[in-house]
Amino acid sequence: MVPGENRDNKENNVLITGPPGIGKTTVLQETSRKLPGEVAGFITREIRHSGKRTGFELVSLSGGNREELAAVNFSTPYRVGRYSVKPENMESFVQEIEDALCSKNRVFILIDEIGKMELFSERFYHVVLQAMDSPFPVLATIMPRPNSYCDSIKNRPDARLVEVTRENRDELPGQLVATLS
Repeated sequence: MVPGENRDNKENNVLITGPPGIGKTTVLQETSRKLPGEVAGFITREIRHSGKRTGFELVSLSGGNREELAAVNFSTPYRVGRYSVKPENMESFVQEIEDALCSKNRVFILIDEIGKMELFSERFYHVVLQAMDSPFPVLATIMPRPNSYCDSIKNRPDARLVEVTRENRDELPGQLVATLS
């Protein structure tokens, strides 16, 4: 689908969910490598020191930009579990998605993830809705736990929810490329 086309295809917004550690980020990454065109967005990776998870970083899918989003040693009022979150560190990633939404080319928007840490950024909160309302295909991981914002995203009539399991995770990237293309 190109900008300006009718958005009747309800599979243009695909949300992948599943328990932690099942491979959602890997599925999103593998799918991004196989998509036939420009990709904008980010993945979230664990930061580990001495075998222990100490935080999370965002990595751009188009430019390699990296930024720590959360860490055990940050001092901020925004917390998820033992991690303090710096929502301001999402700004360049949100800007990348906003820029892609203005593109005249076909762009695939990939977001890893729509979750508690990311939702501390009000700008991110809004760009997710803009992306899903756009003519561009969106593939995003989304937290499985109940959350009013995430539940409203999952219940959109133009969104398809796909659960990642050990049985389907290897085949999902190919299936998602076919769905989004």
